[in-house]
Amino acid sequence: MGNVVVDLTVSLDGFIAGRDDGAEFPLGRGGEALFTWMGAGPESNRVERRLAPPDASKVVIDEWMTEGGAIITGRRTFDIANGWKDGHPIDVPIFVVTHEAPTHGEWSPRVSFVTDGVERALELAQDAAGHRIVSVGGASVAQQLLRAGKLDGIQVSVAPLLLGAGVRLFDHLGADPIALEQTRVIESEGVTHLRYRVVR
Repeated sequence: MGNVVVDLTVSLDGFIAGRDDGAEFPLGRGGEALFTWMGAGPESNRVERRLAPPDASKVVIDEWMTEGGAIITGRRTFDIANGWKDGHPIDVPIFVVTHEAPTHGEWSPRVSFVTDGVERALELAQDAAGHRIVSVGGASVAQQLLRAGKLDGIQVSVAPLLLGAGVRLFDHLGADPIALEQTRVIESEGVTHLRYRVVR
């Protein structure tokens, strides 16, 4: 079974979106700058219409495209992303944790709604992914899986940006520290990629 990994871009002060994120500002105020690096490379590095990373970051994007097997995320992320109705950059099954599945609207055919909790979503994602990576793409879901001891790794792409407020990735983790082992650092243009193993 593949590893379960949080893999998100964060500001230096730990936010994955700026303040006031929602329909008007999907990434919050100033949050779009988090993702500048994804399109900052030469056209020869383009792997998808939204992804043309700098040379040093290409290995990270290539891993997303070849090693990803499924994505787990939350309803808030799904809503802000308009259900990925135009397609997610990584073409894998997406499991959305929600209290209630929507009954109307448009969304990617790769989306499935899971109404019986994050651990059930993880089971379904692992079944779908097989030996490939299950990527966790939302702060609340990541925090729940960390608290439950279900995460194998954390990869953060740190953008040179201080947002000051917004959606913090590592919040509400409980009272006990979580030990990490650093396994990779990639310095790139406009971003630094950090990878950690969660020590249990």
